[in-house]
Amino acid sequence: MNLADRITQHFREGIETKQRSLEELIDPIHEAGDMLVQCLLNEGKILSCGNGGSAGDAQHFSAELLNRFEQERPGLPAIAITTDSSTLTAIANDYDYNEIFSKQVTALGQAGDVLLAISTSGNSANVMEAITAAHYREMRVVALTGRDGGSMATALQAGDVEIRVPSGRTARIQEIHLLLIHCLCDFIDTRLFGGEHV
Repeated sequence: MNLADRITQHFREGIETKQRSLEELIDPIHEAGDMLVQCLLNEGKILSCGNGGSAGDAQHFSAELLNRFEQERPGLPAIAITTDSSTLTAIANDYDYNEIFSKQVTALGQAGDVLLAISTSGNSANVMEAITAAHYREMRVVALTGRDGGSMATALQAGDVEIRVPSGRTARIQEIHLLLIHCLCDFIDTRLFGGEHV
């Protein structure tokens, strides 16, 4: 396969994955959106985490809420717990890398808050620990996963929501995770503030 064919294949796979996601994920996106809106209406906050590209997605989500998405509106309380290098390295050095998110969730999370947990495989150990900590703090969880959902799928409790991308390829899962984040941001803005985008 030459490089032009490989590029074409990326686009075709991306389109196919979006089509399958459209057919399968509307209901869990709606359910997750309702959960996030209720959290914000009750003066809660949303913590988000992930590793690598998923860390970037966690930060992207919090930036869209704290600043703005597609319309002017007040900032909304969201924290990406992937960003503080001093905190992350202190926890990893003094305790264990698998606790870098869970210790922050335990310290910052409160009952009624939501954890947005992102992992393409669903098997990130530190994200799993964050989910455990969120449940301990009486928080609900929105999990963005892929493949078979991994360990995260079985760690979720009643009231949590998994949005599982129907793909086994990391790049395709990450592409849909970004679309899911934009869907959730639009859902929140539309429910809380209404109106057309500007």
